Amino acid sequence: GQHTTHVSATDTMGAFTLLPRGIILSIILTASVASGQNAPKAKEKEMTPGKYRSLAEASLSERKYDEAEKFYNMAIRLEPDNAGNFYKLFKLHRRMRKLEDALVDLGRALILQPDDIQYKRARSKILLSLGRCDQALIDVQDVGRIQKQDEPELEDISRCAFEVEQATNAFMREDWTEAAQYLDTVIPRTEKAVDLMYMRAKSALGMKDYYGAVSDTGRILKMDGSHIDAFQVRGEAYTRLAEHEMAVKHFREGLKFDPEHKGCKAGHKFVKKIMKYDKKGNDANDSKQYKEAINFWWQAINHDATHIYFVKDTLPKIVKAHSKLGEHTKAIEEANKLVKVEESVTALYVLGDAETEADKFDEALRTFRRALEIAASEEDKQSAQRKVKEAEVALKQSKEKNYYKILGIPRNADKKQVKKGYKDMAMKWHPDKNPDNAEEAEKKFTEVAEAYEVLSDPELRGKYDRGEEVFENQGGQQRRPNAQHFFHQNFGQQFHQRRQHQGGGGQRFHFRHG
Repeated sequence: GQHTTHVSATDTMGAFTLLPRGIILSIILTASVASGQNAPKAKEKEMTPGKYRSLAEASLSERKYDEAEKFYNMAIRLEPDNAGNFYKLFKLHRRMRKLEDALVDLGRALILQPDDIQYKRARSKILLSLGRCDQALIDVQDVGRIQKQDEPELEDISRCAFEVEQATNAFMREDWTEAAQYLDTVIPRTEKAVDLMYMRAKSALGMKDYYGAVSDTGRILKMDGSHIDAFQVRGEAYTRLAEHEMAVKHFREGLKFDPEHKGCKAGHKFVKKIMKYDKKGNDANDSKQYKEAINFWWQAINHDATHIYFVKDTLPKIVKAHSKLGEHTKAIEEANKLVKVEESVTALYVLGDAETEADKFDEALRTFRRALEIAASEEDKQSAQRKVKEAEVALKQSKEKNYYKILGIPRNADKKQVKKGYKDMAMKWHPDKNPDNAEEAEKKFTEVAEAYEVLSDPELRGKYDRGEEVFENQGGQQRRPNAQHFFHQNFGQQFHQRRQHQGGGGQRFHFRHG
């Protein structure tokens, strides 16, 4: 028949030397679980605390921290009154950067050996790493009492405890600046002071240092990914930076842990409302419904007029929309509001562009020169210099022949706008439509054709915008295109169809060129 072989725990440990360590650990773990559930108590005692500690240290040497943790816990289960077991587990948890667990281990060890100096010193260091300087101070003072002499760290830890107390008091009375000053001196001496970092993040938010709040809450969430209040503060900081998508993301993450969290719910609702109006404004603007766009954007701004970053992002869009509507006075008025919020290079560009669209070239030139004065970076200086040069050219052209004005289009008009401007103005000044004003019509009609010839050609337009001579080798004579031929080549058929539809007729005028 079949033979059953019984192997004792002693025999098993002797045979382990013939097996790879990974298999040994697997056998021991499986046997331990089985002994805890099914095996008699006598067999469980065959594995001693010392053997479990040996296995834990072997795992530790191979950086198999989870296995080491299991073996130490098995040793503790068999020998719960041995403070040394808890101390070994503490050292493992400290190595794993599980400082809260390490603190618990030392607490259990000190229950068994209340006056152990080594344990108290170790706990004071963990407490200091966690920013709990007042508790660390108690342990250091106890060590001094036991030894009858003060520890060298006593003065530093006392100062830390004082600074944390001062920071906490300032934080409670919402003196954000003072709280941040004390926290800035304490936090660098800690390792995982989540509570102190949260206080500094909240203080940064109160001081409108939004990037500082984002930085500290980011560190907190790396240490504790379920810190709901950190998600709220980070969401609020991103909101104030007008990074609304990121704000929504963080509020939602916080609500995953607590769907009824008041701060995250309120922050999420606030941001979504602004985003709704902003999107409606953008959609209306894309559809060239500029008045509607302006109205939606103002609704978004008025949801919280103190939301400065959003105001700085949105006012330029409102200014451009007014310019496109030909409401130049209003555009300049809104642009000046932006400059009052913050006189930056970007804000001055918005104002200068609005003044240029309004043909206020002298004012635009002054505005761009001011931008050049305050430009700090080399990139901004170069950009402002280009703006000044363009304004100088525009001012010069305004006193001569302004092709953009002739076609009734903005200086940043695209090809479609150029073509439409030419068509509208050519139709307006076509000689057949102005029989009673033939001389002026001929002059205007020719200027319209010349303007279109320049602005529809990228090379000629580039020269014109840079203030260079557009038509060369003309012997000093001004360029005069064959306006009639140019027009009929592009729009002649449309023009005659329109005249026939309107019942027009009569004499057709032809210009003499030369």
